[in-house]
Amino acid sequence: MGFGKGANNMPYIIQTNHLTKTIGGKEIVSDVSLHVKKGEIYGFLGPNGAGKTSIMKMLTNLWKPTSGSVELFGETLTPKSYEVLKQMGSMIEFPVFYEHMTGYENLRIHCEYMGYYQHNSIENALDMLELADAAGKQVRNYSLGMKERLGIARAILCRPELLILDEPTNGLDPAGMKQLRSLFKKLSVEYGITIMIPSHILSEIESIADTIGVIAHGRMMQEIGMKEVEQMSLAYLELFVSDVKRAAFVLSEKSGLTNFKIMENGEIRIYDMSVSTQELSKTLIMNNVEVTALGRKTETLEDYFLKLTSGTDSAEGRI
Repeated sequence: MGFGKGANNMPYIIQTNHLTKTIGGKEIVSDVSLHVKKGEIYGFLGPNGAGKTSIMKMLTNLWKPTSGSVELFGETLTPKSYEVLKQMGSMIEFPVFYEHMTGYENLRIHCEYMGYYQHNSIENALDMLELADAAGKQVRNYSLGMKERLGIARAILCRPELLILDEPTNGLDPAGMKQLRSLFKKLSVEYGITIMIPSHILSEIESIADTIGVIAHGRMMQEIGMKEVEQMSLAYLELFVSDVKRAAFVLSEKSGLTNFKIMENGEIRIYDMSVSTQELSKTLIMNNVEVTALGRKTETLEDYFLKLTSGTDSAEGRI
């Protein structure tokens, strides 16, 4: 089976081409092209309502794109892509079960549906998610976190080549989150499973992801390797002034700066570090803008991604 190739000549397990979805005349996903390499953990980061789940539904054939296409394992997804979808395990939104049945019985039904009869597969999946002791309990008696883990057990049950897990840490305590992160690393490294994890919480995925895709307002803002992110300089100039609107005009029209952002507290962050603080201060004062504070700062990784996804006030993201 032929795969599309990435920049490093690596195969893409998932590739979307100008993916767009319109519902009720509103475009909720706009021209999204994403690329997930074989064997990596791909963190799909964006605020709630950004379009993550809508894209997941198109990747898993629950929704048909309005335009654009989805390629899985090198094949274009169609309504008849049954065999391709068998290579995928997924959990989109909150997992649904037969509440009156036990956790074990729910997984057995899934095996029957998938035509998968590997010996001890159910026991192994329950062990991995630390649900062995609850296997005989009715699902209606499971906590929210237990149902979430059972959903992940079902997703990995048939040893898929690709896992798509939408917000997998919902309902879990910090210890449960840590356990899942270790499990995802194990599935990726030891079993070679490609994992895509949509989330709105950076801290959930920054420690395990190889690549991060950032989405906001239905549009892909950036795809970047975590190693590249870690090497970035996140320095900026922090500026407080008497008149924010006039200062923004002066920065743009008089100093020729475009890469800056106005924060909610009135702070202006300037990401062009080649600018002289003395020249900047002088230009502002000459244009009747009082400078109350100006200094160099370092941005956190969370700040950086918030800037990418906010889509307000100033220049585009820096990368």
